[in-house]
Amino acid sequence: MREGLLEIFQETYRQLRPASSLPELRIEFFAFANVNNTIRLREGRLLVRLSDLLEGAPETVLRAIAHILLAKMYRRPIDRSHATRYRRYVASYEIVQKAHLVRQMRGRKRLRPPQGHFYDLDSVFEDLNSRFFHGLLARPRMSWSQTRTRRILGHYDPAHNAIIISRIFDHAAVPRYAVEYIVYHEMLHLKHPVKLRGSRRCVHSAEFQAEEKLFPHLAQANAFLKRL
Repeated sequence: MREGLLEIFQETYRQLRPASSLPELRIEFFAFANVNNTIRLREGRLLVRLSDLLEGAPETVLRAIAHILLAKMYRRPIDRSHATRYRRYVASYEIVQKAHLVRQMRGRKRLRPPQGHFYDLDSVFEDLNSRFFHGLLARPRMSWSQTRTRRILGHYDPAHNAIIISRIFDHAAVPRYAVEYIVYHEMLHLKHPVKLRGSRRCVHSAEFQAEEKLFPHLAQANAFLKRL
């Protein structure tokens, strides 16, 4: 464990809970597949795991992490300055590139074939690419999700260069425009990558939103999604 890290968490604990006795703390850097940090209370001990990507982080960032984790653990308000400092650090170019590489090396991404029972995602992508992007987007790996999830309808994974669409859309009762809209939305993430503006990540930029409105069946697709 990095020298001084235990003291940082102990000091932060006393700041947040001055009237409480300090529990035993166990802190380690862990080889997560992403920039994850966890804290758990087990038999009176606080168990903290920090992403090993943060092992070289400045002390100010480690103090921000300690504050965020302990504040969440004990339901205290999170200081905005700590939240901002942490977001800026993990959204920096260096950490983002390291995270992508680590996800490729450690992450277990199980991708399914793009051909479903009713829709072929490769075919949907190529059709949309021709109609809306002049055929200029390089096709990533297309995959149906492992489960019929309603929580995440689709997402683009830059680390594995893959678009994953929920299997709930691979059904005869699902209109093609609904499938096309979900794929189109994820294709826009290919064209308009996430940007850092100040301390915040801009996922859906103004350009992204303007282009999304060009989808011809946007209203019908949104109405269908609300019924899911």
